[in-house]
Amino acid sequence: MSVAARRCLLIAAIAPLVSGCALFGIGPNRAATAPVVRDPAPIVSGTMRPYQIRGRWYHPQEDPDYEEVGLASWYGDRFHGRPTATGETFDMNALTAAHKTLPLPGLVEVTNLENGRTVVLRVNDRGPFVVGRIIDLSRGAARELGLLERGVGRVRVRYLGLAPRLGRERAALEGGFEVMARVVDAAGDSPAF
Repeated sequence: MSVAARRCLLIAAIAPLVSGCALFGIGPNRAATAPVVRDPAPIVSGTMRPYQIRGRWYHPQEDPDYEEVGLASWYGDRFHGRPTATGETFDMNALTAAHKTLPLPGLVEVTNLENGRTVVLRVNDRGPFVVGRIIDLSRGAARELGLLERGVGRVRVRYLGLAPRLGRERAALEGGFEVMARVVDAAGDSPAF
């Protein structure tokens, strides 16, 4: 079964759990459910053109089957309040990320492979431009994944699709609730409401 087919089955299985949800803290042995975006934002004009940084060319493209394991780092104070590649203002405490080639704005699921923590992030910037790193996390995302202290960690990144049209750092989920990530425990059980 292809990665895309498995992702569709996962989303279909999770959708009933997603209605009526809120943002929860992510602890060890927690997993984030994939948001169901009902009104995707258009790809930001100009962010899909090839570009060059420090002599290396990058070729942005949509890749529904994108999944990669590698190193994540985080960025914060130095960029806080500055515009991102999407034109949004960078909020170091929001659940966002930077990626070199995925569509902007997009959603990714990032899992810290050392502690199992998983979170869904809005990709709204380009980077990291450091050899060997596959994603740059906001300070808030690094905190949720348990990477704040170490600064760098081994992660799995999966592309989930385009981010919602709604405001920054939010995702439209089935049922009309706006949150960034839906967290359930590793067994797939939702906390009681």
